Amino acid sequence: MQSSRSFHSDGASKEALHCEIEKLKQKDLALDQETAQLLAEGYSLEELEKHISLLHEYNDVKDTGQMLLGRLAVIRGVTTKELYPEFDLELAD
Repeated sequence: MQSSRSFHSDGASKEALHCEIEKLKQKDLALDQETAQLLAEGYSLEELEKHISLLHEYNDVKDTGQMLLGRLAVIRGVTTKELYPEFDLELAD
């Protein structure tokens, strides 16, 4: 027999999942609309897919660079921020 507490918890979990699903559906719709807008502006799907692929590659390289800066900062006993000028990086980089 399920206690009222676990029932309430399961209900709350189901509600949270339902909300998350709805948010993802809305995000999917917004992305579809954005894609349609870009296509209407003359971009091709292949061009958009290539752009997305390049953005993923850029983010992977940036993440790797951040990880290396973090490790170097630990070795030197400084903050990552302190290394930025040495490598001509801006904080927004």
